[in-house]
Amino acid sequence: MKDRMDVYLITGVAGFIGANLTNKLLEEKKVKIIGIDNLNEYYDIKLKEYRLNKLKKFQNFEFIKCDISNKEIIEEIFKKYNPNIVVNLAAQAGVRYSIINPDAYINSNIIGFYNILECCRKYTVEHLVYASSSSVYGNNKKIPYSTDDKTDMPVSLYAATKKSNELLAYSYSKLYNIASTGLRFFTVYGPAGRPDMAYFKFTNKLLKGEKIQIYNYGKCERDFTYIDDIAEAIIKIIPKIPCKGNGEDGLSTPPYKLYNIGKGSPENLLDFVQILQEELIEAKVLPKSYDFESHKELVAMQPGDVPITYADTKKLEEEINFKPNTSLREGLKKFAKWYKEYYM
Repeated sequence: MKDRMDVYLITGVAGFIGANLTNKLLEEKKVKIIGIDNLNEYYDIKLKEYRLNKLKKFQNFEFIKCDISNKEIIEEIFKKYNPNIVVNLAAQAGVRYSIINPDAYINSNIIGFYNILECCRKYTVEHLVYASSSSVYGNNKKIPYSTDDKTDMPVSLYAATKKSNELLAYSYSKLYNIASTGLRFFTVYGPAGRPDMAYFKFTNKLLKGEKIQIYNYGKCERDFTYIDDIAEAIIKIIPKIPCKGNGEDGLSTPPYKLYNIGKGSPENLLDFVQILQEELIEAKVLPKSYDFESHKELVAMQPGDVPITYADTKKLEEEINFKPNTSLREGLKKFAKWYKEYYM
């Protein structure tokens, strides 16, 4: 038996996934959670503080404001709290923003992740779980996307940094026997989500009477995955600690895993917009008489974007016994209700 409570270090704790995961863990499990976040201004800090305030009601939660690119502070945190589980969700997100501000991605997604790996090497960590992204698949022509597919042609700097996380984690697993699991998230959405995501941006613009731009002339599909399903998947994956294995060449394979975390059923963007508008009307965010057609604009594909994302979730189902199942309508209904309560 363990002589102490499990200590989790969760980075990016004020972020969309980080806050929801932490809240769910604290509600369901007896764990101590050290949450860190730099609370940067990539989007409205008030939204991050809103998420954070919900977590501060728990006695077993402690928040530290810091940046994972600060090696000295990160090492001090590891030394002081000695976490046995590390969930790295801190990252500079967004495909388009990586084109105009690449420095933020190198600092957080590469240098910051390296610092986490170094501390996992120096201190005893049972399991490192970290966020990758469906963006690593780039313009993969084979669908659905499998974790066995090649992912060496990223179409954005963001995607390249996420692929680098997987490579770095693999090498540290191989060299230092660090059990690590990478999670390729597919288009996460839900209440109190990221304002730079399409469903959130569309809602803001429609409320202001502005036009929404639908990329690739509406010929885009996204594997929308509801936030509660994402959090549940991570919780189920944390105790599934990878072990060394035996490769076909007789050599040992490192304790390293990769999973797609997606619903496995992509939705056309035009259908998505239709459901969103219906739920915004239902929640009384927009009036029944709202003229949506005059507020839609079909435009070309943007640099760094891909026409489809589609997760092969077979591995997640077989090894973790879980598959995200929240319908798009159910998820957007909850988002619209939250939006009404938060903003109006």
